[in-house]
Formats: sequence, C-alpha cells, structure tokens
Amino acid sequence: MSPENQSSVSEFLLLGLPIRPEQQAVFFTLFLGMYLTTVLGNLLIMLLIQLDSHLHTPMYFFLSHLALTDISFSSVTVPKMLMDMRTKYKSILYEECISQMYFFIFFTDLDSFLITSMTYDRYVAICHPLHYTVIMREELCVFLVAVSWILSCASSLSHTLLLTRLMSPENQSSVSEFLLLGLPIRPEQQAVFFTLFLGMYLTTVLGNLLIMLLIQLDSHLHTPMYFFLSHLALTDISFSSVTVPKMLMDMRTKYKSILYEECISQMYFFIFFTDLDSFLITSMAYDRYVAICHPLHYTVIMREELCVFLVAV
Repeated sequence: MSPENQSSVSEFLLLGLPIRPEQQAVFFTLFLGMYLTTVLGNLLIMLLIQLDSHLHTPMYFFLSHLALTDISFSSVTVPKMLMDMRTKYKSILYEECISQMYFFIFFTDLDSFLITSMTYDRYVAICHPLHYTVIMREELCVFLVAVSWILSCASSLSHTLLLTRLMSPENQSSVSEFLLLGLPIRPEQQAVFFTLFLGMYLTTVLGNLLIMLLIQLDSHLHTPMYFFLSHLALTDISFSSVTVPKMLMDMRTKYKSILYEECISQMYFFIFFTDLDSFLITSMAYDRYVAICHPLHYTVIMREELCVFLVAV
C-alpha cells in the first residue's frame, strides 16, 4: 500500500516477509511448527474437555469454544502465508481478500466475546459462589456463546460491507490520502451525533482518569488487581484517543480525508492498544486464577516484580 501505487483492484500482490531466499526453508519450518502446535494444542484441549466429565463445567465449556476459535483464527491467514512462502508469485484475489478479512474480524470479535463470557463466569464464581450453579446453568452458557457468535457475525459483516464499498474492483486510485465517508448522518443531525460522541469520549477519558486517580490516592487499592486495572484504564484512554478525536473533527468539516502517513500511524496504534488491552486482561485473569486456586500463596506469587514484568511483556 505505498503512496505511489496505482492499480485496478482485481488481485493484490503480497510482499510477504523480508526473508532472504536461503532462509525461507528455516522460517517456513518455524511458522509451520508454530501453526501445528496451535492447532494440535487446542484440539487436545477440546478432546480432554469432552472426555473428562469433571471438566463439564461452564468455565471449560467456554474454554472449548475459545480453543475452537483460536484454531479457526490461526487458519484464516497462516496457511495462505505458508503457501506463499513456497511460491514465487505471491498474490491474493479480491474476493479471497474480502473473505479473509471477514473471517479475521469475525474470529477476533468472537475471541473477545468469549473471554468476556469467561470473565462473567469468574465474577459469578467469586461474588456469588452459593448461587453459582443456579446462575451459570447450561441454558445461560449456550445463550452467551450463541450471542457471541451472532454479534461477531454482525460486526464482521458490517465491517466487510463497508470495506467492499470503499474498495470495489473497479476502483483506481493513487494513494496519497484516503477520503473518509464518515457515518451516514443527515446534515441536520450532525450536531446531535457530534455532541453524543463527544460526551461518550469525554466520559470514557474522565472515567478512566478518575479510576487511575483513585487507585493512586487510596493505599488500600495498591494491589496487583488494581495495578493491572490502572494500566487497563490508561490503555482504554489511549485506544479511544486513536480514532475518536479524528472522527469528531471530521464531523465538523466538509472535506473528510486522512493522509497516507496518518492512516498508517493510526492503524499501528489501533492494533497496539487493542493487543495491549487483551494482554492486560489476560494478566488480570491470571491474577484472579492465583487468588482463587492458590489463596495462601497469593502474596508470594503475585509480587510487585511479577506484576511489572507482566505489564512490560
């Protein structure tokens, strides 16, 4: 996607990884091994959950679906990448690119929704242990998984449809900047939606700043859980600030565009804070695991050095 690129979009040429020809076999073996480990590892998790009746609980029900999602997510891009590493002409058809984008977004969203369901399951187990079996009954677990699939499908479909609208096969362009369509809002409704989104953005920023301030001021909150929460609050502020200010500014201007360099930077920080958010939630999940499964050793395991290490990683 270089600024000088001019093309009729019927297929895309893939540059691939900048690997020397003599190193191709080594990297191919490495990535193939990582892919097979991911697939076989998650298949083993699913098999063990099915075979062991002690694992027929809500937590492992969600975990089996998460394992299936991880296999599917890896299979969206990795096989194509491996195939391109063994061929000289690397390309992907327009239709294949759109399909790949759809499933990439679908399984990314599904992964997030399933982790949210698992978080709710742990919340009920910790805060309402006596009512756990009543609340987390089989019907609710199936409902949460079904809703996760439906919402992921709707999200990925909406993004893919917008992408196809912007990137039709007949489109020819010189990429120095991108024109932004914005939201399909009538002119007379612009002020209302601008105020609404501005209010949501300020609520997000001020709310997370308040969380960070309270954690800093209250010594009772100087615990691993709130240490991770303060970093998560900072991540949420940064994540919102990547796109929302630009969107608000474009809602008040007639000519909506973004420079190529700005688009690349925005994409970098969007992915960065998305991944950081996921890793921090994973660290918080590990913190809760230690608190529940090893309560007597909690302060020894979750020491300050480990918390700083997990955030840094």
